[in-house]
Amino acid sequence: MNTIPVVDLSQYTHGNDAAKNKFVQALGTAYEEVGFVAVVNHGIPNALIKQLYEQVEAFFSLTENQKKQYEKIALAGQRGYTSFGREHAKGFDAPDLKEFFQFGQIIEDGEQVDEFYPDNVFVNELPEFTHTLEQAYRAFEQSGKALLEAIAIFLNLDQHYFAPEIHNGNSILRAIHYPPITQEPKSSIRAEQHEDINLITLLVGASAEGLQVLNKQEQWVNVQSSDDQIVVNVGDMLQRLTNNRLKSTTHRVVNPPKEKWHTHRFSIPFFLHPKGSMSLACLPSCINEVHPKQYEDYSAAQYLDERLREIGLKK
Repeated sequence: MNTIPVVDLSQYTHGNDAAKNKFVQALGTAYEEVGFVAVVNHGIPNALIKQLYEQVEAFFSLTENQKKQYEKIALAGQRGYTSFGREHAKGFDAPDLKEFFQFGQIIEDGEQVDEFYPDNVFVNELPEFTHTLEQAYRAFEQSGKALLEAIAIFLNLDQHYFAPEIHNGNSILRAIHYPPITQEPKSSIRAEQHEDINLITLLVGASAEGLQVLNKQEQWVNVQSSDDQIVVNVGDMLQRLTNNRLKSTTHRVVNPPKEKWHTHRFSIPFFLHPKGSMSLACLPSCINEVHPKQYEDYSAAQYLDERLREIGLKK
């Protein structure tokens, strides 16, 4: 795997039956073999992506005292600002070299959801910040819904299998800032190797290289998407649901070469989560003699709570 496969979402959203089937097979095969794809014609407007990065960079340019106003420790990093060094990867004690801001679901249709969603945090210094995050959140949701439809078809499920679970789901838009490195890191890299918690992650752009995925030969491979692509990977919830048929690939963000330590890196992933009530019990169609059931029956809420504790955001 010298690069990740590229798929064209418009084949599914605007294509004929043959084009849709081609996309479904390409996406499913990539997720069985690699766990990552680059998606073109993803439906998220370029102007919105540009505005999103401008607003994110403006937020992280605020002073530490200004940013700290928006850190709500009791929310376990699920809304608002999380300061530098608070999160670490599962299985690692050293904190990642990053700070981030998270924006979550807004229920607008009155649906009663079992879990409590905290209010989003409004940044007083940047009146357009919240509006831009909300627009981006909805655009990511729409593209993610189409991708999950294709995954459902690949798994021989009803096309709309995921739809009621992700509607008003617990998805998170995370804006990440990796500041310049000012001294030799003791044991951290910008983001230590990990797998994502959720169903799928949609990553739009990144202001610098650094993302790497671990291939089947246990080699780290650089991933750098072009401006017209988003990178979409399988998360642990989807791997669990499919009894390891679809792979949640290990990835990390490495430090730049020393001559680039002075540079900033910005990255904005959308972690597509279902409602907490969704069962992650392995699909019967993914269990057989060759592939016996690998996981206990968990709900999405149970699994998220476990993982938030493992990465240090929840006590």
